[in-house]
Amino acid sequence: QVQLVESGGGLVQPGGSLRLSCGASGSIFSIYTMAWYRQAPGNKRELVAGIDDGGRTNYADSVKDRFTISRDNAKNTMYLQMNSLKPEDTAVYYCNVEVKATIGVRRYWGQGTQVTVSS
Repeated sequence: QVQLVESGGGLVQPGGSLRLSCGASGSIFSIYTMAWYRQAPGNKRELVAGIDDGGRTNYADSVKDRFTISRDNAKNTMYLQMNSLKPEDTAVYYCNVEVKATIGVRRYWGQGTQVTVSS
């Protein structure tokens, strides 16, 4: 079994910064792609940023040049540094991780962490 634990969400003023973390634990052999998604009320869940096991990254146009995704393979942890936050970034942020474990290759979701950008 694989568990994902997210942290780092909260309330921040427009223009502020937050750093999200997502740690994976359990019977993990390898972690392939890691990604952050978000879902605002009434909206579909959308991809924010992704990073593969080679360190290649991709971003949604709405967050390019403001957000940075990274990973620490030794810690099985992924981060999302969010700068210049805007009210439209308000959402529940979920991590999604592709893991090779004892039961094979599967994708897992974190429980979500709330990010609220408001003055």
